[in-house]
Amino acid sequence: MANLDWTKLGFGYRKTNTILSCSYKDGQWGPVESHTDDNLTINAFAGALHYSIECFEGLKAFRGADGKVRLFRPEENAKRLQRSANYIGIAAPSVDRFIEMCVRAVKENIDFLPPYGTNASMYLRPTLIGVNPQLGVKSSTECLFLMLCAPVGAYTGSTLQPSYVVISRDYDRAAPNGTGSFKLGSNYAASLYSYNLAHKLGYEAVLYLDPLHHQYIDEFNSSNFFAIRGNSYITPKSDTILPSITNKSLETVAKELGMTVERRPVPVEELSTFEEVGECGTAVVITPVYQIDDRPALESSEVKPYYFGSKDQCGPKSLKLYQMIRGIQDGEIEDPFGWCLLVD
Repeated sequence: MANLDWTKLGFGYRKTNTILSCSYKDGQWGPVESHTDDNLTINAFAGALHYSIECFEGLKAFRGADGKVRLFRPEENAKRLQRSANYIGIAAPSVDRFIEMCVRAVKENIDFLPPYGTNASMYLRPTLIGVNPQLGVKSSTECLFLMLCAPVGAYTGSTLQPSYVVISRDYDRAAPNGTGSFKLGSNYAASLYSYNLAHKLGYEAVLYLDPLHHQYIDEFNSSNFFAIRGNSYITPKSDTILPSITNKSLETVAKELGMTVERRPVPVEELSTFEEVGECGTAVVITPVYQIDDRPALESSEVKPYYFGSKDQCGPKSLKLYQMIRGIQDGEIEDPFGWCLLVD
């Protein structure tokens, strides 16, 4: 096993044993190849470098309490990658090829899979890029599919540590009828300016509104939004939100726990009625939010704050949701939904 302090892992790059690749050319996918070098050689005119012809995914593998290794919902990630690739007009691997490469990446890098009990995991980053040389703006005809991985801890540095967030009214991460619901790198690039500005102001995340009216909540810069009021789990419905697999899983768990699930447009003003608010996604599962500031502009001195629960701990219902998801991922409780794929 790698000589790492598993309890102090952040969410960042670490060299592992191998990365995997598979090329698409002349209408077909080639064999899966394993590389010990993380560096790629591609044509300087590759479409990924000039027109952001790329999409990616994120999922995790866990070492369970029973010693078994589990991949969490890889089929859902495979289907979402296909959806993103279809939108930008490039070939995507089959679900079987996707899962095959996930399993192989875990096996080849098993020394970097953190032990059970460390609250760390192996993050997999499936990445699909257009690689044929081109000058015109058009979909790539040749692609490279990569399966990357790294051992990671909590995305925010401390599991379930509540965060401080600001609403962005003067910047959007997506356009109406645009690419917001697809997992494209360009969407994340579009959020960087406002995120960097917010970070300088002391905020840990940015909450974006619907880009057409700026009246409804969309999502955070790197994750989906959810809220708790009474016995209801509430999350926005919008064509510009990435369909989060974690959010989808939390909805299922909420129903299992007897909660009502509401996926609908959520007006900004409704923030004042919520008891708990959180970010949710693969990297965090849940990050509680204790305060959201609404400003007319990010650098405006005018602030309308919304407060949720404690600054020091996760809300009770968010915690129950988190514990059930993590319990399934860690093999501590039964997986009633068949979400986990066991890696031999």
